[in-house]
Parts: sequence; structure tokens; C-alpha cells
Amino acid sequence: MGLKRGWQRGDARVRLLVFASLIVLLAGCASPSGNIHIDDRGRGGQSRQPVTSGSHTVQQGDTLYSIAFRYGWDWRQLAANNNIPAPYTIYPGQRLSLRPVAAAARPASQATRRQPAATSSAPSSRPPVRSSTPDPSPSAEPSRPRAAPPAASPPATVVDGWSWPAEGPLIARFQSNDSLNKGIDIAGQLGQPVKAASAGSVVYAGRGLIGYGEMVIIKHSDAYLSAYAHNNRLLVAEGDQVKAGQKIAEMGSTGTDRVKLHFEIRQRGQPVDPLRYLPKR
Repeated sequence: MGLKRGWQRGDARVRLLVFASLIVLLAGCASPSGNIHIDDRGRGGQSRQPVTSGSHTVQQGDTLYSIAFRYGWDWRQLAANNNIPAPYTIYPGQRLSLRPVAAAARPASQATRRQPAATSSAPSSRPPVRSSTPDPSPSAEPSRPRAAPPAASPPATVVDGWSWPAEGPLIARFQSNDSLNKGIDIAGQLGQPVKAASAGSVVYAGRGLIGYGEMVIIKHSDAYLSAYAHNNRLLVAEGDQVKAGQKIAEMGSTGTDRVKLHFEIRQRGQPVDPLRYLPKR
């Protein structure tokens, strides 16, 4: 009788160990939301290559620039791909295709459907998403993305006029791998000034991109954007023109675990190493 009870206790321990192992395995495989977040930097960051499948449904607060930033697209290509003319206004509920489509191959009816302001799919009573800031340079054909003047387009590897966006030690460098850091991190104090690295136009100010917290995106030319993430407070709004060195935010820890500034430079939608552009210090 005692031997039988001993075996039963042994079997119970084995079953308990197996059950515990299964719980750990399932917990490791589970995702808190079950969704893939393109910009959740805590889960591996953004893919280096643009997303070229599926679509994005516009939410309140989105701009063409923030959507392009999220999926690694050049904003001009995203506008052309969805037949969105200047001033690049988009609407809540509008679906933007992330699948590249040649303009000549896009059916006219499809192009029309993607202009909510001109069809019944976007009634006049529905307020538009905050309009992306139009390019100040003139354009002869509004239906095409406008090209920046030659003087406004910085070279691919050397750019004049860039300055450091914040004081403080560099605690993380740019990583070229798909799953690592797409900018640099600068440590600092809560409320410390965050400054525009170069002159430009604010095309996004908010916290709609997962993992970036309160963020500002500045458009410097048709080719270059810069992004300033994890701020405690934003001091600029979309459409503002800013000068190099102008205070645009206060450093914080939104979307991350410590007070720091995450700074990125995007060239035609793709992240590049900011240290190639910032002066040595």
C-alpha cells in the first residue's frame, strides 16, 4: 500500500513538472496583443526595407509623413502610389495601399476612389486628418509630388547645417541590422531642451507611433526627415517652420524606460546613421 502511494506521488510530481513546462513555453510564445507593431522599438524595431504588402487605414492624428515613417516609405512615393495630390490631405478611415502600383497600371476608377474629398466615400461632414504640411516650393503640376529646389536637397553623404539635437552622452548608436537601433540615443535630464538638428517644417507632432512616445518629425527637404522621440513635452505643432537649433521639445521618457532622446535621420524613407551628418564632438 505504501509503495503504491509512493508511485502515485511520483506520478503527480512528473505531471506537475510537465504542466509547468508547458505554461512557460506558451507564455514565451504569446504576444500581449497578438499583432505585429511595425514601430514597436521594444520588440525589435522597424524593418530596414519598406513594407510592400497590405494597407494602412488612416487614424485620427495620422499624417502622410508619419505613415511613410512607420512603414519605411519615401513620403513622395507613398503619395504617388495612392494618387494623393498636394497638399497631401488624408482622412480617417481612408485606406492607403502599401503595395507598389505603377501609375500607368492603376485603373482610373481606383485612383478616384482614393481621393475621398472628390467622391461620396468621404462626405464633407467628415473632418480630415490634420493635413500634412505642403512643400513650400512651387509646383507646375499639383497632381505630382513636388521636387525641392537644388539648393534644398542635401547630398547623400555630406550635409551642411546639421547640429546635435541635445546635450548629453551618447548611449546607443545606429545599427544597420534590420532588428536593431535605427538612430542614436542621447541621455539627459527630464525637461532638458531638445533642438531641431536642421531647419525645416514640422510634419508630425504626437504619439501615434508605438515605441516612440511623444515624437516630432521635421521635413528638411524632399529627401530628408529627422525624428525626435520620447519627449516629455512638445513645443511645436504640425506646419510650424523651425530653425536649426530651435527648441522643439523637452526631453522625457515617454515610450521608453529612461529619460533620453532617440534621434533618427531618414533619407528617402530609409534610416541612415545620424553620426554621418552631425558634427564631431
